[in-house]
Amino acid sequence: MNLLTKFSVGQYVHGNRSWLRIIDSRLKIIIVMIFLITPIWAGPIWRLSLVGFLLLVTFLSLLPSRVWWRSLFFLSCLSLLIGCISILASSDIQSLDGYLRNPNELQVVLETQKEWNILQIPSQKIWFINFGPYNLSRKAFELGIKTSTLIFTVIHSVNLMLLTTLQEDIVWGLSWFMYPLRKIGLPTSKWLFQLLIALRFIPLVQEELQNIIKSVSVRSINFRNLGLKKSFNVLLILVERLFQNIFLRIDHGAESLLSKKNIIIKTNRFRTLYPSKSLNVIVNTLSICFICIAIFLRKLYGAL
Repeated sequence: MNLLTKFSVGQYVHGNRSWLRIIDSRLKIIIVMIFLITPIWAGPIWRLSLVGFLLLVTFLSLLPSRVWWRSLFFLSCLSLLIGCISILASSDIQSLDGYLRNPNELQVVLETQKEWNILQIPSQKIWFINFGPYNLSRKAFELGIKTSTLIFTVIHSVNLMLLTTLQEDIVWGLSWFMYPLRKIGLPTSKWLFQLLIALRFIPLVQEELQNIIKSVSVRSINFRNLGLKKSFNVLLILVERLFQNIFLRIDHGAESLLSKKNIIIKTNRFRTLYPSKSLNVIVNTLSICFICIAIFLRKLYGAL
């Protein structure tokens, strides 16, 4: 299995079919920041709407399905798994009735229609094992939605930008926003150059992971015969070997950079100039409108 071609996570995919490619890199960075920042202190409705919009953009982006469907499937499973764990971990195993004070003592009129729990499972005994009582509260359900949607929006929004934008375009867009810091005297060029190296280092990490998986499959290790303790030791050895190979790649890259005495970094050369067509103008204009509408809707409907 070739991870570099089947799981193109964080890698630029060449092509000219998708309309996401012609959006200006500065607008892409702003849109991604909307997906990263607006879920903070936002309610579940806003978070679910962001997930739905990301899925709609993915299906209508005209990207080949082989590029994104595997990563989207595994990311959805991971988000649902973490959301379920958050719900189960934050829900009360015991009943809430024993911990609630009498409303007459506090002299507070409680709403009779609003319940604390969404799901209540009474105590049951199956053979010799006792199950329950279990209560699924509203807060636990909202926490599960928040964690799962946050993981999905953060990873998938960044992945869509990396799939359709060159690393050089991203660095140029960030340099445009960091221009005032350059006037102050901060070394923004060095920071952006380090970011460019880190973005180009993602396929190397995936390649090392693929080599580790191939080495395990070739040796046909039978983990059932090894047992739990020895299997865990083998897993730790593989992880250690993976990090050793990654650090070795980093050392080689550092040595090649140190061999060059003077490195002149000009971020203006990283910009990709697209022909000024009517489609480019329309797509960029719609992107600006989406940014304004998203900020306006977040102010109206995104509060807790």
